Amino acid sequence: MPKVSRDTATQGGDYGAVVDRSEEFGDYTVDFLTFREDVDHRPLLKGLPDDRCQCPHWGYVFRGELTFHYAEHDEVYHEGDAFYAPAGHVPVHTEPGSEYLQISPSDELRRTSEVIMKNFTAQGPPT
Repeated sequence: MPKVSRDTATQGGDYGAVVDRSEEFGDYTVDFLTFREDVDHRPLLKGLPDDRCQCPHWGYVFRGELTFHYAEHDEVYHEGDAFYAPAGHVPVHTEPGSEYLQISPSDELRRTSEVIMKNFTAQGPPT
């Protein structure tokens, strides 16, 4: 049976504001995410349908707080909460130092990540 930890994950990277350690298991990707600062994903999701993440995620918050904005409401998760985020959300991390585990369908995550990285690169270095 495959397994992974934050320390053994072979994919992802350090993107300054976010550290992403991930591994693919068949059709799913496991991500260990650490946010060093507040991140609003709205500008990073431009170009996706409705400018919102279309990839569902299941996860668990180890530390801090995580907010998902939906068209008509917000969902807020805290340390110790498990969550499910269906398509159509915008993640906003409101607490520096937040850490969580996220499990997502690999194909949908890959499509979303490509748009995020394109927009991230276009933003240039922080000023």
